[in-house]
Amino acid sequence: MWKPLYKKSFLWSLVDSSFISLPAPKNLNYWWNFGSLLGLCLVIQISTGLFLSFHYSAHESTAFESVVHIERNVNMGWLLRSVHTNGASAFFFCLYCHIGRGLYYGCYRQTKVWLSGVILLLLTMGIAFLGYVLPWGQMSFWGATVITNLLTAIPLVGEPLVHWIWGGYSVSGVTLTRFYSLHFILPFVLAALAATHIVLLHEKGSSNPLGVSSSTAKLRFHPYYTTKDLLGASVFMGGFLGLVLLKPHLLSSPENFFPANPLSTPAHIQPEWYFLFAYTILRSMPSKSLGVLYMVFSIVSLCFFSFYHTSIFQSAFWTPPLGVLFGLHFYTWVMLTWLGGKPADPPYIFWGQLFSVFYVLFYPLTLLVVYWQKLVLGPIMGNKIGR
Repeated sequence: MWKPLYKKSFLWSLVDSSFISLPAPKNLNYWWNFGSLLGLCLVIQISTGLFLSFHYSAHESTAFESVVHIERNVNMGWLLRSVHTNGASAFFFCLYCHIGRGLYYGCYRQTKVWLSGVILLLLTMGIAFLGYVLPWGQMSFWGATVITNLLTAIPLVGEPLVHWIWGGYSVSGVTLTRFYSLHFILPFVLAALAATHIVLLHEKGSSNPLGVSSSTAKLRFHPYYTTKDLLGASVFMGGFLGLVLLKPHLLSSPENFFPANPLSTPAHIQPEWYFLFAYTILRSMPSKSLGVLYMVFSIVSLCFFSFYHTSIFQSAFWTPPLGVLFGLHFYTWVMLTWLGGKPADPPYIFWGQLFSVFYVLFYPLTLLVVYWQKLVLGPIMGNKIGR
């Protein structure tokens, strides 16, 4: 029998088992492309951020001017800044699509993979917030002030914790330096956790749109899904470069084109679009503590799906009530995002409170549907549901 003259290296074996010879379900659709697009976005953000750090100055008196210097004087600096800034929006667009696909098709049944994904979401949100502060514009400064002040809602230790994060009694140059250091190092932690996420996924293999076992209907990942990912990446990069080159400031706040001024508060403080749904929930509550609690619950409650979803038929693909709930949940998220960009005045306050309640109700209503089909439909279908 013929034997190879040399053994495969560990690195090549890892690449081969993860991206070439990996058995993958044969019925994956284009919603599964967003996982690879997230990896592409992470590479873009780390590489552009590295080059931007060569010219950025993390000091309160020069941070804003260094950003202007990058855009005006550094060769292709305007392009690097535009790619990095809009890359954050592209990252969250892909991330929310990735989560939405998991909710609709019931991918949360792989508990370790789903929980590691929630951790990645929380870490990504933290990194994005730290990066938003770095330009040291008006909205960056006041956004940092408002968001960090939320920690004062924690009993007893809240206020000392905020002062420790600030490095003083207000947001200052010390805060900026700390945020810059964390924003530089945490993406590498995110990359390591993303690799762990992929390893956990490959333990049992990817799910599929039908949500059923497909152990006998597998294909090699290459060339079937590598070509599919390349097509998806080409379409994605076409739209992304169109945004970067034609409308680079479409998603930016006008207030951030002015240097930070602690003595002048913007008329309407708001975060980037990908945080607006949580911001609406926060400001809609009558008290800060309740607002923080609701906001944290709206994100962390994603973990609950991996605990009470056990049936292979609990995907919205097979269960029309879950599909309706998912559609209403998506509409609620869109409305919360839209309301976050509006001033905190009537009638936006009332609508924010109403949709905040709808958003949080998605999780207990989904639980009711799950147990309804387990207790009612289970005996009718021969107890096949809920096993």
